[in-house]
Amino acid sequence: MGLSDDLLGAIALSSRAPLLIAPAMEPGMYAHPATQGHLATLHARGAAIMEPGAGRMASGLSGVGRLPDTAAILGALRALLGRDGPLAGRRVVVTAGGTQEPLDPVRYVGNRSSGQMGWALAEAARDLGAAVTLIHGPVALTPPYGVAAIAVGTTAELDAAVRAAVVGAAALIMAAAPADYRAAEVATHKIKKQPGEDTFTLAMAKNPDILAGLRDLPGTARLVRVGFAAETEDLRANAARKLGTKGLHLIVANEATASIGAAVSSVLLLDAAGSEALPQQPKATTAATILARVVALIRRNDGL
Repeated sequence: MGLSDDLLGAIALSSRAPLLIAPAMEPGMYAHPATQGHLATLHARGAAIMEPGAGRMASGLSGVGRLPDTAAILGALRALLGRDGPLAGRRVVVTAGGTQEPLDPVRYVGNRSSGQMGWALAEAARDLGAAVTLIHGPVALTPPYGVAAIAVGTTAELDAAVRAAVVGAAALIMAAAPADYRAAEVATHKIKKQPGEDTFTLAMAKNPDILAGLRDLPGTARLVRVGFAAETEDLRANAARKLGTKGLHLIVANEATASIGAAVSSVLLLDAAGSEALPQQPKATTAATILARVVALIRRNDGL
């Protein structure tokens, strides 16, 4: 209707900035045809509409109408402001977290990867306008707003999900920490301690190398590949070796014991042209630098 009889309405009506609306109200009010009609009109005029959450209301009723949490609203704002960014129209695949290889119905082999770096990379790619697919192992994190999240358990599941997602994508950022080995045979029942035995021998089989296996995958000739190397010794040498053997455009190397599970990290970026050491800083800051490199690599692929 174009009413602007209060400050908020006047700002919304006069501004040409992107408009995000997060409606929150009693469930019956939200479901009313008048409310839904107005939201549809606003959407048709270019406004971004967030879906309210479901749950218990102040009235004691339960239903759809709760204000989305702050993290979701901030994520929606960042995605909206970046929708015309340098990765608009591109699809970026990010992997995050560790994998878990079962030994029996209750035990597994895994690692301490928290997924924080992958989350930061997914958010940074989204903020640059990319359509982001985040493939992650078991982590204690909520998927970022506006990102398509796929949960996996084992390295084999991660491999299959990555292979399906990267076809036609502009970039793959492999920040996950997949287990290198799995149990050669998974026990069907819980493994029991045996009387008189002080040691236990477990036969392990090698898991597929996901990045190396993508080199000849159809539909990925122009895929920018970014890998990670978490090392405990010979950081530069080990990372440089992986850069070549895995066919990567860029590798991010870090000291494993200092960064796993931490909110900050210091990394070494290596590519064919040389290296750049980044200082210890929040992972979100590091992610922004990595994405700037990815944008440049995509543009180079396009001959720009």
